[in-house]
Amino acid sequence: MKAAVLNKPGEIKIKELPEPEIKENEVLIRVKAVGVCGSDVHYYQTGGAGEYRVTSPIILGHEAAGEVMKVGQKVKKIKKGDKVAIEPGVPCLKCDFCRTGHYNLCPDVVFMATPPHNGAFCEYVKVPEDFAYPLPDNISYEAAALIEPFAVGLYAVERAKLSLGQAVLINGCGPIGLMCIQAAKVAGAGKILAVDIEEKRLSYAKKYGATDIIKAGESNAVERIKNQTANQGCDVVFETSGAEQGIKSALKFIRRGGKLIAVGVTSKTEIQFPYLYLIDNEIDILSVFRYVNMYPRAIQLLEKGLVDLQSMVTHRFPLEKTQEALDFAHDNKSEAIKVVVNL
Repeated sequence: MKAAVLNKPGEIKIKELPEPEIKENEVLIRVKAVGVCGSDVHYYQTGGAGEYRVTSPIILGHEAAGEVMKVGQKVKKIKKGDKVAIEPGVPCLKCDFCRTGHYNLCPDVVFMATPPHNGAFCEYVKVPEDFAYPLPDNISYEAAALIEPFAVGLYAVERAKLSLGQAVLINGCGPIGLMCIQAAKVAGAGKILAVDIEEKRLSYAKKYGATDIIKAGESNAVERIKNQTANQGCDVVFETSGAEQGIKSALKFIRRGGKLIAVGVTSKTEIQFPYLYLIDNEIDILSVFRYVNMYPRAIQLLEKGLVDLQSMVTHRFPLEKTQEALDFAHDNKSEAIKVVVNL
């Protein structure tokens, strides 16, 4: 099979590699579409993302969907020819985290495109049957690939325990921020405010359900938010920008007794917080690490037309131009909403 292999930071080569051999509980999938994630760009540009470092050649890409080509002898729910979305993290299913329903925290998870595990910028991948989700005909491969980042947004809203009619703010309208907007809308949020520095991303925020958009850095941003929320502030703020100043600013948007949901990953390992302000206002801070059991819910919402992932795809590249896709996603943040590699 052909694969786009990251040899070293800044260099991807198309190579011929053996087709994966499946086990009795696995399926072989011909990859059709792969979304470019920010973590892919970090690995490509710098050789690292968060605490993970690339130490040997690796295939990137973990937002993927494709067609089932082979099934193992013990596979029961999936058949050859099925269109499937791929959940890229396979946990051990034995540890305390997995057994208590928190498999996203499994210390032995095998996650696509996280060193040393290969990802999906290639023609074929294999996954256990339970982590390939059959899709209805009305969901495209591109939309199916974006179920992975949408699952993050759904899980963030679940962590927030969002109530009907609550006022929320999304701080940062990149792909994950836009996913949070759509997830908050279907969960019944009353007001959905969106903050970003890029005009195009704000226009997409409006398209997907934001009731008001605010340019980051505006001197009257806090006043505008208070005016929209009976001078109280928002019940929940989803911080998806990952920018230190954005994180600090987000606290000012939250009402007393409200919640900050930390979703965006920052390049810094430590950020200073106004500790007494948090106590005086009894602000809860909840973090989000990937997702748990969100794929079936995401597929139902897509099938019913309650969310729109397809229109987030703004730029497409073939497998042979994976390096150009990663460069484009890095260099054109004001233009690209979601870049997809199509096979």
